[in-house]
Amino acid sequence: MITTVALGDGVGAGFTGRAGGVSGPPCDSLNLGGAVGDDPAAVQDNRRRAAAAFGVDPGRTVFMRQVHGADVAFVTSPDLPGPVDAIVTTVPGLALAVLVADCAPVLLADPAAGVAGAAHSGRPGTAAGVVPALVKAMCERGADPARMTAAIGPAACGRCYEVPAEMRDEVAAVVPAAYATTSKGTPGLDIRAGVAAQLASAGVPRVDTDPRCTIEDPGLFSYRREGRTGRFAGYVWLKDVA
Repeated sequence: MITTVALGDGVGAGFTGRAGGVSGPPCDSLNLGGAVGDDPAAVQDNRRRAAAAFGVDPGRTVFMRQVHGADVAFVTSPDLPGPVDAIVTTVPGLALAVLVADCAPVLLADPAAGVAGAAHSGRPGTAAGVVPALVKAMCERGADPARMTAAIGPAACGRCYEVPAEMRDEVAAVVPAAYATTSKGTPGLDIRAGVAAQLASAGVPRVDTDPRCTIEDPGLFSYRREGRTGRFAGYVWLKDVA
């Protein structure tokens, strides 16, 4: 149901999968997305299940209204002002969630500074620099890139993410590492490679990349594979100190 990742002492983080929820097809079963046509009661039940699996409070979890941009918000409560694609917090126990179904979910933390962040980095957001914007916003709250650890979650891989040549060139012009060729020999994009390069350029030395491809793995939601489908999520939070 979940995969945990290590972002340092005092930080919890991980990614959900597709199984273990209550939603029916085509969002079966652990759909956490509230804007995909699923039963709202099922989504809330699924979010409670995911929170319980991570050991966080579902009432203290921030879900973004994602728009494929590069805006970042600092949050101190579950109430989020307006649409954004990245969020930062310094509040222990407040979980940050990023919803995806082919885009890259990116989690960041500087445990020493007590700062955590999450970003939704798809093709437009990667080109716009949402992850570098997140790093900058975290630094404004006292974080240091040299102390940060990042996790890039499952996403569409460069072997599968086919795009028109013009689109590949447009993204690669600003993020060269995202340039890819698919297994069919057609133009593609490797969003995770692009994000990893952006993190390196921002001075983040430790990056864990989940190798799973959403298009290839039936245990994950994939918009490209299925069209209408659910969303899985990346979670990150600063642990409460008892």
